Amino acid sequence: MRALSPLAVEHDARRDALYAKAARRIIPLLVVCYTFAYLDRVNIGFAKLQMQQDVGISEHVYGVAAGIFFLGYVIFEVPSNLWLAKVGTRKTVVRIMILWGITSAAMVFVQDATSFYVIRFLLGVFEAGFAPGIIYYLTLWFPPARMAAVMSYVMLPGPIGSMVGGPLSSWIMSTFDGAAGLAGWQWVFIIEGLPCVLLGVVVWRTLVDRPSDAGWLTAEEKDIITVDIGKRQQGGKHRLGAALTAPRTYSLALSYFCLISGIYAVSFWLPTILTENGVHGLSRVGALSAVPYLFAIVFMLIVGRRSDRTGERRLHSAIPAGIAVFALACAAVTASHFVVSFVSITVAIVCLWVAYTVFWSIPPSFLKGTAAAGGIAFINSIGLLGGFFSPMIMGFVKERTGSTEWGLLTMSALLAAGTVLLLATKPTPTRVETDTEHEVPAGT
Repeated sequence: MRALSPLAVEHDARRDALYAKAARRIIPLLVVCYTFAYLDRVNIGFAKLQMQQDVGISEHVYGVAAGIFFLGYVIFEVPSNLWLAKVGTRKTVVRIMILWGITSAAMVFVQDATSFYVIRFLLGVFEAGFAPGIIYYLTLWFPPARMAAVMSYVMLPGPIGSMVGGPLSSWIMSTFDGAAGLAGWQWVFIIEGLPCVLLGVVVWRTLVDRPSDAGWLTAEEKDIITVDIGKRQQGGKHRLGAALTAPRTYSLALSYFCLISGIYAVSFWLPTILTENGVHGLSRVGALSAVPYLFAIVFMLIVGRRSDRTGERRLHSAIPAGIAVFALACAAVTASHFVVSFVSITVAIVCLWVAYTVFWSIPPSFLKGTAAAGGIAFINSIGLLGGFFSPMIMGFVKERTGSTEWGLLTMSALLAAGTVLLLATKPTPTRVETDTEHEVPAGT
């Protein structure tokens, strides 16, 4: 790397402080919102431990209902994100949060398989566009060289939701069971769903759509971000049509499908897997299910920062995915040895989330303009089909074999295919000096 003059070093420090300031203002709120979004996706994994008997649903019905969320999500994903580019992030996030909060709480009315399917499908419809919308939103604030570290924070809600969701859902089911004539699993959806409506109000009052609208930025700071983001827009694909005809877009979408299959298979079935391994009691299942995600949080931050320092994305995603292949297979075949199986599934979860985090710094490196909004949504849509199919596969296999072993082995095979696709995807260089290559503005 070329040596920097004292003026350039000072300029870099001021730019670091600027982006740290922007991160402090927008990322914590996004993390809270995304945490509740993820919690509302996966809390049926814990509610299942009670509702399966109350409602009378089979393992296959549960698997279909868990996955059908993603079908609604995928159908409305691209339209939602293209509309976000027109109306802005604030209005889109407010609309999504209020509708999904109400729908999540409506799970209290599930009485049979049909009502289970309908409400889960609607939850996916109303949440469609949230995650890719947030990713697109961040591309308006942060240049590519900073995206992996930013994404490592914004993607924390996945493991946080799973880590908090286990103990919280178990506590709610144990504490509120029978209160007001409702079962504990019904209280899970009420207590974890309705806060999203209040968060929608907070978003409306505090979030701004782009740096130029931020009253907490000086004119000089807005100019710096505009220059950095404008420089990002000079290369890559700007038109949605170009993005949708690029082989790399489909390669990334398919590899993401495989990653998501592994992530949600484990998320939805971890409580059941622990029970099969001899763990009994809601509180113990909830506590143990939190452990893998605690480690995931630590390694997501470490690897995300390292990816930004080196400017390398593909291997930082593919290598953890490859490790997850073997760890998940090991967890499947060692179910009779709890310690080995639990350590293996912990390693698998950690590596899956690390791969997932760095993965989302890859598309913004070659998708620009309109292609960023639609292309990111397209990749996410195809990938989330993995969230539709993997719980169904797990449920089908569990019902036929009486265990989750062959389901986990199937997910391991899918992850292997995704790892190969990631390795075969042509990398886009993201140089760590990207932010400092232009001249230092006068007056800085």
